[in-house]
Amino acid sequence: MTAALMGSAPSCDAPELPAELQGRIAFFAAPTDVAENARARFIALYGDAAPEQAAVLVALGGDGFMLEMQHRFLGRNLPIYGMNCGSVGFLMNAFHEDDLLPRLRVAQAAMLHPLRMRALNAAGQMQEALAINEVSLLRETRQAAKIRILVDGKERLAELICDGILVATPAGSTAYNLSAHGPIVPLGANLLPMTPISAFRPRRWRGALLPAEAVVMFQVLEPAKRPVAAVADYVEVRDVRSVEVREDRTMRLTLLFDPDHGLSERIIAEQFTV
Repeated sequence: MTAALMGSAPSCDAPELPAELQGRIAFFAAPTDVAENARARFIALYGDAAPEQAAVLVALGGDGFMLEMQHRFLGRNLPIYGMNCGSVGFLMNAFHEDDLLPRLRVAQAAMLHPLRMRALNAAGQMQEALAINEVSLLRETRQAAKIRILVDGKERLAELICDGILVATPAGSTAYNLSAHGPIVPLGANLLPMTPISAFRPRRWRGALLPAEAVVMFQVLEPAKRPVAAVADYVEVRDVRSVEVREDRTMRLTLLFDPDHGLSERIIAEQFTV
């Protein structure tokens, strides 16, 4: 399953970088021999900066590691340039050692926003979390979940019987959402896909595309008999009673991509992969 990012329109230009990048790059590696050895070689070539002094972050690993980096630096808006030392590498650029500085200078930026989840549990406690890929509701037991769906305060589905349901970001539409047979949403479409997971009733309902500014409320029906967990990326809240999901435009991330491998192009290309 590809990890992916959240989304709004990609920026046409890379963020302003200082004239001298030597010693202004912070390198991070996934906990693998390949990534850690690559980090050591990059530091020997370009130096290494503490994140507080860095102008750009370079993530060496796969999509899962990139997701960790995005959460770690969410709110800092430091541009992140990924290089693939993993498997799929949907969010990563190709790995090369000797041309990093010129690649950073011509890189294109994608500006992205996460989803904010507000989950109310059985004890009456509200827990918030940010999701870069998706917010999903999942049944906790053998019993199918029963969920009521409201959008902007208006009931849209009185009862969905299912294994779960999710709301994804546009770039996150290529992750769990795609595996659940949801639509891929291009960046800049200002849409959020809502996709059921193994829907039983209504059996033919395949989900919805919502405006990016929509506020979604899920209400769990029969929660004692049919308990449901809510998950925002890797934050899980058990035994939820209701979950609100909306895009948080006060938070943003900037990812850098080589000009011929931008995130928008990858999302379009993924729709023609068979």
